[in-house]
Amino acid sequence: MKKYLTISVLMLFVLFNRTMAQSPVVAPAQKKTVILSGGTIHTGTGTVIENGTIAFTGGKITYVGKSSDFSSDKSGSDVIDVSGKHIYPGLIFPSTSIGLVEIGSGVDVATDNRETGNLNPNVRALVAYNTDSHVIPVIRSNGILLAQICPVGNLLPGTSSVVQLDAWNWKDAAYKADNGIQLVWPRKSSAGGRRGSAYFMPGENTASSYDKSVEELEEIFTDAAAYAAVEKPKDANLRLESLRGLFDGSKILFLSASETKGIIAAISFAKRHGVKKMVLTDADESSWEVRSILKDNNIPVILADPLSVPKYDYSDTKMPFKLAAMFKNEGILVGLSYSKQAYGNLPFAAGQTVAYGLTKEEALQTVTLNTARILGIDDKTGSLEQGKDANIVVSTGDILDMSSNNVEYAFITGRNISLDNKHKQLYKRFQAKYDNMSR
Repeated sequence: MKKYLTISVLMLFVLFNRTMAQSPVVAPAQKKTVILSGGTIHTGTGTVIENGTIAFTGGKITYVGKSSDFSSDKSGSDVIDVSGKHIYPGLIFPSTSIGLVEIGSGVDVATDNRETGNLNPNVRALVAYNTDSHVIPVIRSNGILLAQICPVGNLLPGTSSVVQLDAWNWKDAAYKADNGIQLVWPRKSSAGGRRGSAYFMPGENTASSYDKSVEELEEIFTDAAAYAAVEKPKDANLRLESLRGLFDGSKILFLSASETKGIIAAISFAKRHGVKKMVLTDADESSWEVRSILKDNNIPVILADPLSVPKYDYSDTKMPFKLAAMFKNEGILVGLSYSKQAYGNLPFAAGQTVAYGLTKEEALQTVTLNTARILGIDDKTGSLEQGKDANIVVSTGDILDMSSNNVEYAFITGRNISLDNKHKQLYKRFQAKYDNMSR
């Protein structure tokens, strides 16, 4: 009997640990109308509604406005009183490896964001996306509900997609599939290191190999343009097929270049080949130096990391904090990313820009509506407006402030998603341990 009792205890222990290691269960589809009443609504458009109400049915927002103006029947609805709390659009994380990298560089089995070779536009980041990543529930707890997952590498590392962060598999996760081609412009310098989403190996991009890399890009884009001109090619070519959307505007070219001259060369290259839509990623001080070109060509920017150190020794020490407002004041659409693996800091990176030129609502837009516009999903999300997807976050404090952000509810297409995560589980586990020790 004692033997069986011991076995039973061990089995329960194993099951407990397995449960601790599992990601939260994916939320079911919204069944009843949900009404969030009494909160301060930050619409993402710059408008703030005090004592507001937001209602959504079937995953779509049906009402946003003053509580006093809401006259719909509440019977049969889930009414949640959020008085004194703040309601925001779900945050959007662009240009990231969330779901592709679990632990970090150097651990091959936990990294699936890079393929061999330099010309892989047909490689789809979406199919490698791991919905069971332990990172995803953690960042959801800070209000990040959507992400643009991108492959990394040199020249043409692959195709990016926008995913929603509560799904059973990559097909369920797809929010806007395969809508971006990543282009990493080659460097003439031979310095090694990592910048944003592009990896540079010592000797890999020397002046002698620069011309060869550009020649390879010229060749594949020339072929792709000719291929796209044929409605139904006799022989399918996956690489060229993946680039087809660049020439009719159905796909966006996300450019990354670490040097000012490289940015100019990349934009000139894309225009010459007839690319319709471009976005400059990993933007920093080098990007600011070519702001007139960006503005003239209506090219948005995604800042690499407002919490980084200045790029040059002679730089203004506050330059990374100031760039968002500088681009905005120049009339250039700007979004924010975060290049470190502490992904949950994205809202706080946006908050850092408030002290350096942006208002709080403008800072919020850099991780909501602006980013939605850049990614081509602003018709569905990015702001709290009637008819858009109910991607909504409720926090007891300011979502952009590390000291007060406390997300209590999060909804993706109206689904009330779990905010449990591994960090919270570990906190409870060790809290229980030390509570028991003090008795």
